[in-house]
Amino acid sequence: MVHLESDYNNGAHEDVLRHIVETNGERTQSYGDDRFSQSARQLIRKACEAPDAQVWFLAGGTQTNATIINCVLQPYEGVLCAETGHINVHEAGAVEYTGHKVIALPAHDGKLDVEELRAWLKAYFADETAEHMVRPGMVYTTFPTELGTLYTAGELTALHDVCQEYGLSLYVDGARLAYGLAASPDVTLPLLAQTVDVFYIGGTKCGALCGEAVVFPKGDAPAHMLSRIKRHGALLAKSRVVGVQFEALFSSRLYFEIGRQAVGQAMRLRRLFVDGLGYRPYIDSPTNQQFFVMPNDDMERLRQHIGYEVWCPFDEHHTVCRFVTSWATTEEDTAELERLFIAPSDQSLRQ
Repeated sequence: MVHLESDYNNGAHEDVLRHIVETNGERTQSYGDDRFSQSARQLIRKACEAPDAQVWFLAGGTQTNATIINCVLQPYEGVLCAETGHINVHEAGAVEYTGHKVIALPAHDGKLDVEELRAWLKAYFADETAEHMVRPGMVYTTFPTELGTLYTAGELTALHDVCQEYGLSLYVDGARLAYGLAASPDVTLPLLAQTVDVFYIGGTKCGALCGEAVVFPKGDAPAHMLSRIKRHGALLAKSRVVGVQFEALFSSRLYFEIGRQAVGQAMRLRRLFVDGLGYRPYIDSPTNQQFFVMPNDDMERLRQHIGYEVWCPFDEHHTVCRFVTSWATTEEDTAELERLFIAPSDQSLRQ
C-alpha cells in the first residue's frame, strides 16, 4: 500500500531525527533561548536574505495562523482570504474563536484576484457606514494554495501593493512552503521576505515531526511577542524541539531538497494517472498536491493499492480525489504504482 493521503502522515526525515538524537543529551535554556533555536533563526535569516528578520517557533499550522492573525490585527479587524483558503474551510473556526471575522472573497484556482481585492477594498472604504462593519486589517494567502496552485512573484507583489495602498498586512501561510518553492519558477524565500509582511515556513508537512517558523522579515513584529504567543497557549517551553529540527532543515539546504523530491514524485504520479490510466486532472497543480476526477466505480479498487483523500463530488458518476506526495514518498513508491497500474500483466483498474 502506498500512502498519499497527506504530507503529514509520517514521522520525520532521517537527518532531522538524527540531529534530535545527537543533541538529546545537551541541557539548554527554554522558551526559545536555546542555542539550537538561535542557530536556526540565523540560518533562516540567511536563507531569506533578511538579516533583521524576527523568527518565532510554534508547534503547528492552525495554532500559528490563529496566533499570528490575532497578534497582528486590532480587536475590531478581520482577515480577507480566498473562499477556499485554509482558515476559511479547514481550521474549525480557529481564527473566529480569537474574535476576528474571516472575510471570504471569490477564489480563482484557489487564488485571490488582485483586481477583485482592490474593488472590494475600494467599496468598503467608500461606504459611509464602514465604521459599523468589520474593518479589513489583513490579507491571508497560502503558498501553495489549498488546490496546489501557486501565486507568481508578480501576483504576490501586486497583492502587497494593494495591501500597502489600503493599510493592510499581507500574510502567507507556508505550511507546504518547501513544495511551493520547489515548483515555482520565480518565487524564492528572499522574494517572499521582500514582498510580504509576515509568513511562516512549514515544518510539520515538510520533514519535521512538528513545528513552524514564523518570520517577520522586516523585524517589525508586534511588541511583546513572547507574551502574546504564550497568552495564546502557543509558546513551547521545550522550544529546542522545534529549533533543532529547523537547524537540521536549513543547515544543509535539506528543506529545499525535500521540496524538489516531493514535487518530482508528484509529477511522476501525474503522468501515471493521466497518461497511464486516462484520468483527468481537476486542476493544473504543479506542486505535491494532485487532484484527479475519478470514476466512482474505480475508487474502491484503487483503495486496495493506494491511500488518498476524497475531496469533493464532481458529478453523479465522478468524484474529485486528492493525492499528496511528500519528503517520504520514494522512487520505490511510484515505481510500485506504475508496476501495478500499467504493467502488461496488470489487471487494470480500467477493466
